[in-house]
Formats: sequence, C-alpha cells, structure tokens
Amino acid sequence: MEWEIVIGLEVHAQLSTQSKIFSGASTAFGAEPNTQACAIDLGFPGVLPVLNAEVVNMAIKLGLGINAEIAKRSVFARKNYFYPDLPKGYQISQFELPVVGKGYLDILLDDGTTKRIGITRAHLEEDAGKSLHEDFNGMSGIDLNRAGTPLLEIVSEPDMRSAKEAIAYLKTLHSLVRYLGICDGNMQEGSFRCDANVSLRRKGDSKFGTRTELKNINSFRFVERAIMYEVERQMAILEDGGKINQETRLYDSAKNETRPMRSKEEANDYRYFPDPDLLPLLITEEQIAKVRSELPELPQQKHQRFKEVYGLSAYDATVLVSSRAMADYFETAVAASGNQAKLTANWVTGELSAALNKSDMEITSSPVSAEELGKLVLRIADNTISGKIAKTIFESLWNKEGDVDHIIEKQGLKQVTDSSAIEALIEKILAANPQQVADYRSGKDKLFGFFVGQAMKESGGKLNPKQLNDLLKEKLTSGS
Repeated sequence: MEWEIVIGLEVHAQLSTQSKIFSGASTAFGAEPNTQACAIDLGFPGVLPVLNAEVVNMAIKLGLGINAEIAKRSVFARKNYFYPDLPKGYQISQFELPVVGKGYLDILLDDGTTKRIGITRAHLEEDAGKSLHEDFNGMSGIDLNRAGTPLLEIVSEPDMRSAKEAIAYLKTLHSLVRYLGICDGNMQEGSFRCDANVSLRRKGDSKFGTRTELKNINSFRFVERAIMYEVERQMAILEDGGKINQETRLYDSAKNETRPMRSKEEANDYRYFPDPDLLPLLITEEQIAKVRSELPELPQQKHQRFKEVYGLSAYDATVLVSSRAMADYFETAVAASGNQAKLTANWVTGELSAALNKSDMEITSSPVSAEELGKLVLRIADNTISGKIAKTIFESLWNKEGDVDHIIEKQGLKQVTDSSAIEALIEKILAANPQQVADYRSGKDKLFGFFVGQAMKESGGKLNPKQLNDLLKEKLTSGS
C-alpha cells in the first residue's frame, strides 16, 4: 500500500458535575425536554455567566493524567455561529489560551508494543442543545437541556496511522477519564463523543493531505468502521486522480457510509474573541498540588502494578484495568481466593465477563460478588471442586441460590480425590471396554480421551482431573 493514513481525534468529554459550567441548572440526563435550561443557558438579556469551580479542578485532573502543561492563565472566548440549538448565537469556549496544553497518552497496540500519541490541547467549553428530528411531522424539535453542560474538548496530534490505533487511543482516554472521575464515559447518552480527522498522504511525504472531519460518532465500533470507510473513499478518489474536499462528513451506521454535512470551517470563520463577561481563569501551583494529591492510581500505574505484584500478562492486566470497577472487583476477588491471581483473572475476564455481556450488565451490578467469585476460585485451587464443576456452581451463584460452600454441599458437588475410589472406577471402565484397551495399547493414543470421558460420565464429573489422568495412564501403561 503506497498511502499512509493520518488520523487525529477530537474528543468531547462531558464533565460529571451536578450543575452546568456557567449556571446552577441541573446536568442530570433524561429529564423532559427544556426543563433544565435556565435564563443563563438561554442567553437572556442582562444575565451573566459564573464559572463552576469544579470544572476547573476536573480540567486540572485531566491535565495531570495526560502529563500535560497546565496553564496558569487561560481565557474564555466566544465562538460565533448560528444554529437552532445554540440559543445565544455563540458558544463560550477557549481558543488561543486553553487550560490544558501539550501532553500525551501511551497506548498499547495489538502486537504488545507501546506507542505515544501526542495531545495538542484540552479546553473547557459549554455544550450546545440538541436538535430532534423524529416525531415532528417533517419539522425539528429543539431540546435545550444539554445547553451549558460542561465539556472538555481533548484534541490529539495527528499521530495515529490506522483505525485500530485510533480505537486504542480512544479506549485508553475513555478509561482515563472514568478513573479520574471526571466523566462517566457513557457514549450512548453523548457523555463521550468523538470527531475523527482523516487524511491520506503518499508514503514518505512529510506534508499532510487534505483532511475530512467525521462528526459525533458515539461508539468504538462505529468510529473504527467510519474511519475505515473514509480511508477507502479517499483512496479511491486519489488513485483516480481526484482531490479531497476539506469538509465535515456524517457517518451513517445503518448504511456504513459517510456523507457530506458542510464545508470544513477554519477558526477565523467563527470570529473568536475574548468573552467580555468572563475574567481570565487563573490557576495557582497550590491548586494544582491539591488536585494532584487527590488523584487515584491511574490505569497505566495500575497496569504496571498488576504485572509486577500479581504476575499477570500484559494482556490480562490491560483487560482488568480497562475500568476502575473491574480492577477493584479483581483485587477483592484475589484477596478472597488466597492470592490465586492468574486463575482469578481468568474467571473475571472469562466466565464473569461473558455472563455480564449476555445480560447487558455492568460489573458493579454483578449478581456474583467479588468475594464469592474469589471463594469459588479458592475451592478450585484447594481441589474441593474441579474447574468444570465450578462453572455449574457459578450459574447457581448467578441465580442467587446461596454461597459457594452451601451450593457445593447442597448439590453434592465435592470433588472425588480418594485415589482408591478413582482406581476402582478406572478398573471398572477398562473392564467394560476391552477392545478399546487393546487398541490403545497397540498405539492408538487418542483413545485416552475416550477413557477420561467415560470415567467423568460415570462419576458425574466429580473426579479430580489430574489424579484421574495420572492413575489412568498408569493403569493403561502397566497393563494391570
């Protein structure tokens, strides 16, 4: 392939404050349309915006989390444009002097290597309202509840070279803002939205190609599909001798295609100027130090600790630290398992995650507590039950049928570890299948699985697998 893909992402993270960035109106999601927009949000004459102090602390947290420069002085500006869901006719944002300057995120790629993605800036701004196009008989409705909700717009450098790298960056950032507690990351509700800037250039060229911007994509899967479609579209145009128009495009997930929305604006089209109603934002070293002292353990730090303390692979650590809730669940379960870290990780990322996905549940709502899952792992480790029986017990735990030990006792699931009892069962199986025994001893090694299956069937799956395998091999080899 002679083309190089160049991708930069602009992420709008809705800050998890109870009130809006410049007013006391509620930011709660799901209220009746236009019930949470006050006079300040609507831009009524004579009202004045007052900055919500908590959004500043959240911006500082993000800056510290991405190893960025934090501006001691930043300025709010008016970004002027007309749109029905922007009642003031301008958006209060930051332009030349953002609160968070240059930083970076390290992302883990599929091949296990790490790549550093530069972050240009992150600035505070207010959200616009929302246009609704359904159920209005050919007209549009405007819901201004979201107007004035605080946002951090996080702008990356054009450092990503594939859709997979873009998704890795997006997931890393998504995890970070949730760890920091500044954004709930709910993409379906619009709390974490992404615009993707995509362009192509000949391999070896230093100059970037003309880019298109894909707007407001609300899932990781759709971001990846939109980028891949746009790359193919641009490549077809360029290889046919055409030129790419700089424009904003919408992604249609139903048709899996992008289509033009409007020509791409430049900054001067918005006629930015400092907002006369807001003083410059001043941040002190003391304020930064206070926020730093309150930071939680961040995903990359936790990832490293999980590898060092628990001996987990990079892959297992990556999955477990993808959310703070999952990492906390894992650590509680490990403690209850007697520090069976690898086995616990397998159950959290395997059986538990599959059950949660099937039921469309978050780990915080899991019917199986971390303590009970850890106890289940402990019973596997101390040979009370086998891994196969553990899956049956897990289902009972999920259905709230009691705790681990109660279920084992009630259902008679304790594993058979008495060697003499296992030997007696093996002799019975071998005596009942003389032809298979003769065939095995003549070199048909694959029949070993047949004997294991027969023994497990006869015992109801209660035999200790290792003891069964060792004793069976001994009996078949010795000929006695």
